[in-house]
This record gives sequence, structure tokens and C-alpha cells, in this order.
Amino acid sequence: MHWEKWPFKLIYFPLTPVWLWYCLRSRSFWWFSSSNPTITFGGMEGEGKREMYDQLPANTYPKTIYVAPQLPESKLVEQVLQAGFSYPFVVKPDVGMKGLWFERIDGPDQLIRYHKAVPVEYVIQEWVDWPIELSVFYYRLPEAPQGRITGFIHKTLLQVQGDGQSTLIELIRNHPKASGRIEELSRIHANRFEEVIPAKEVYLLSYAANHNRGAFFYNLSDRIHDGMLQRFDAWSKHTSFYYGRYDLKVRSIDEFCSGGACSILEFNGCGAEPNHIYDCGMGLFEAYGVILQHWKALFSISRYNHQRGHRHWGFWKGLNFLRESGRHFQQLEAAQRPTL
Repeated sequence: MHWEKWPFKLIYFPLTPVWLWYCLRSRSFWWFSSSNPTITFGGMEGEGKREMYDQLPANTYPKTIYVAPQLPESKLVEQVLQAGFSYPFVVKPDVGMKGLWFERIDGPDQLIRYHKAVPVEYVIQEWVDWPIELSVFYYRLPEAPQGRITGFIHKTLLQVQGDGQSTLIELIRNHPKASGRIEELSRIHANRFEEVIPAKEVYLLSYAANHNRGAFFYNLSDRIHDGMLQRFDAWSKHTSFYYGRYDLKVRSIDEFCSGGACSILEFNGCGAEPNHIYDCGMGLFEAYGVILQHWKALFSISRYNHQRGHRHWGFWKGLNFLRESGRHFQQLEAAQRPTL
């Protein structure tokens, strides 16, 4: 019955009056659309990864190419070779959400099966073989010289640890998050369900570090410091990015906090959830306080940009875009994902 296990819409439904109040104050249903002027719809929904990566400084994100679903298989393999990719690498829809159709590809047969099944344009991206994935929530008022980091978390993938006696399916059934995802996990792991996992061996169940894919978040807010903020200020000013979340891969947390190497997997605009509310023992009303604090900042950013020429989207433009985006995601959810 803990609130973190509730459906997304149920968690946010009690906050609807606040959202409507911002609509009234701004005289726009799409008051958030001007928050990040260089991202479609401010990054609320339906923005492509291509437009994100095109705005980032060179060498800050993994090598990436884009593939149309109708591309012939022979040309696909040729394109991958010409781009200099080696296995494994990551595939995911150019316009995606919640880890839908995110897969790690370990060989050409898997790539062909994925390509045959995926219904939309997708991304092939270099696998960053660094052990730690981080999430940083950042926003900056456009008139301010410095922004604010409000969330800093370490994301661990959905995984189980063997004990030398239990089968994989037994470990999954006893896992607090994996136990509710058996049908989903069977698509990838069913052929190993009856296998006994050796003691202390960590078995990854998902490569998508999303809360709704079972990832666990560790709060690192005590590690936030001015030097880290300067780094995100520089990236965000380069892209005219004012509000959202960065997802990164690093070799170690200490190295990253000291200004060391990182790779930006993606940055998400105003549709990004402040996911540091999860897995840190927050009560529901405390989480609501964090969400409302972020909405207040989002409103201030959007209003400032609107007043300076980055106008809120018109009603019909926004509605038609959401309809198209909805059809896109329905297509992704309805398509049969292959067993890789």
C-alpha cells in the first residue's frame, strides 16, 4: 500500500488543482511549453533524442546513430559497421519513455530481431561500460547566472543475487520489486528461470534504470557542491536548457564529484519527474512538497521565457501534438517486443 507502488496517475491526481491554477494564471493549457525553448514542447512529451544530442557539447554523450524501421537488413548491418560500432551496444526509440523498447544488443542476430519488430525510428548507441548510473535534477531561472541542483541519485538496475540454492524464478519471486514483473521478465529470462544462480553472483534483470522498470535509487544529495553545479550550469547554458534531469554514466561517484569523466546518456526536459522522491523514505505529503516546489520553478521559468518571446504553444497545436505523441506510444506498447 506504500504510495511509491501506486500508478503514476493516482499519485499525481490530487495535485491536479495546482496544475489547473497554473493554466489559469498563464492563460494557457500548455504553460510549460516555453520552459526549454530549444526542445519540442519544452520536453514534456514526444521530444526526440536526436534534438537533445544535437544540442550537447561534442564528446559529452555516447556515439549515436539513428535507424529508420524500414531500412533493409543488409544496409542496417553495413551502417553499423561503417559507424564503427562493436557489440554490445544499446538500442532505444528516438522518441521513447519509461524504458519502452530499451535493449542491450550483444550480437547481430539480436539486432536483426529487434529491427524487424520495432515499429518506429530508433537509436543505436555505444554501450558505456562504466558501472554507475547517476541522475541529476537541475533548473535555472533564465535571468539567474547560476542554477540549482535539487536532486542527485545513484540508480541501480533491477537485479537479484544468487545464493547457490535458489533458481532464478525463486529469486525473482522473493524480490520486492521483481516479484510483480514476472510476466515482463519472462520475455527475456524465461529460458533461465529454472537455473540455480551461484552464490553472490549478481544477475541483471533489466538494463533500463527507470523507477517503473524496477531500478532502485540511492539519494546522494549530501554530495552536491558548487563545483558540480558549475559543470551543469555550463552544459545547460550551452543548450539553453532551464529545467529537467540529466542521466549519466560514470566510473565512480567520487571521481565524478571531483570533476572526473562522465557520459550523458540523455537529458529530459519539463516532463522529467524529480525522481529523488523515490526510495528515500519520503512520505506522500513530503513528496508532494518536492513536486510542488519544482512546479513553482517550472512556472517561473516558463513565464519568463514567454514574456521574452518564447511563447506558450497554442491550444490546438499542443492538443494535436499530444494526440500524435499518444498514437506513437500506443504503437510502441502494442507492438510485440521480440525475445532477444
